[in-house]
Amino acid sequence: MVNNSMQSSPRKSRRWLISLLVLLVIAVLCWKFWPAGSADKAGGDKAAAGHTGRSGMMRPGFGGGTGPIPVRVAPAVKGDFPLYYKALGTVTALNTINVRSRVGGELVKIHFEEGQMVKAGDLLAEIDPRPYQNALLQAEGTLLQNQAQLKNAQVDVERYRGLYKEDSIAKQTLDTAEALVGQYLGTVKTNQAAVNDAKLNLEFTKIRAPIAGRVGLRQVDVGNLVAANDTTFLAVITQTQPISVAFTLPENSLDTVLARYRSGAKLPAEAWDRGDTKLQATGVLQSLDNQIDVATGTLKFKARYDNRDQSLFPNQFVNVHLLADTLKGVVLAPSAAIQFGTNGTFVYALDGDKKVTIRQLKIGASDGDNTVVTEGLAAGDRVVLEGTDRLKEGSEVEVVNDSSEVPTSPTEHLQGKSAANPDATTADKAKKGA
Repeated sequence: MVNNSMQSSPRKSRRWLISLLVLLVIAVLCWKFWPAGSADKAGGDKAAAGHTGRSGMMRPGFGGGTGPIPVRVAPAVKGDFPLYYKALGTVTALNTINVRSRVGGELVKIHFEEGQMVKAGDLLAEIDPRPYQNALLQAEGTLLQNQAQLKNAQVDVERYRGLYKEDSIAKQTLDTAEALVGQYLGTVKTNQAAVNDAKLNLEFTKIRAPIAGRVGLRQVDVGNLVAANDTTFLAVITQTQPISVAFTLPENSLDTVLARYRSGAKLPAEAWDRGDTKLQATGVLQSLDNQIDVATGTLKFKARYDNRDQSLFPNQFVNVHLLADTLKGVVLAPSAAIQFGTNGTFVYALDGDKKVTIRQLKIGASDGDNTVVTEGLAAGDRVVLEGTDRLKEGSEVEVVNDSSEVPTSPTEHLQGKSAANPDATTADKAKKGA
């Protein structure tokens, strides 16, 4: 039994050894012949995706390519720059009249249509005139009575004067007769004033338009009793031709405006709609307030418009574009090309056709699309609009779009823009949108 157990142990050891060798051979074969194409392909695709697009071209702004950087450029131009200031304004009627009756009575007629344009003196409504006609007759009767008494007193005075000359009456009798004449003269004047007052009240029964303008909605109907100077008015008349727009400007924008206004220049003021997309009217700056509002730091202005087409209504909100000045012959650069860094404002300008250089700038007014450059650029210099994120001093570039090939007039391009607000809408864009 001992010999059999000793013989089985070496056999088991050889079996384990053979099994281990077989497993090692299988592992080596698997490692050697395992397909590596899919992994390599996936890795290659990921690497290529960082450098190329679907077409195999290098994508701008991605990857670590060492070739020229594609950019879009545009030229700086020289031209006139209209300096606009933009503000919110409210359309204000030059005159607003609440039409009320000046006498009391029954409203018997209305002669206007709601929303109608009327002229000064046009008949609007009528109050029952009969009580006032009777009052006039009564005043005229009293006047005639006192006029007769005055005439009789004057005759007595003439008679007493003759008798006094003949020494037939006392001086006191003549003086009393003359005093009576003076009393009747005063009474007649009082009666005449009463007649005139009755005539005036009779005339007030016909309510007329005090100004030219547009009549609003009727507030009182025919048949109602109205009182003199009642709190309820018959209608409202607003003068809409001409009309004004009230707006404010901040005090740090006043120097140019006030200098031009005091010189007698007529500053154009455009009224645009609430969305700032449609030009509604063009007028001129008419007046300004005498003090700055300490709460807001602004000064109030008024511009006047003829409003012949009735495009402006009282209390309407509009956007005012005030042309304060026009800068002549200045260098204009696209605002998209201007960069801001720790050393100030700069642009990437082309140095030849293949490289860029950094130009430090001093800038002035801007309208959002173009900016006035006072120092650092000359007309014709080409500046980079797009592709600036990968640029540095001396970077090699490839111009893929050069807008200098289609030059435009800077004056026409800037027409209608607001320099005080970079988001102002240009007149050209507004016309196209309209």
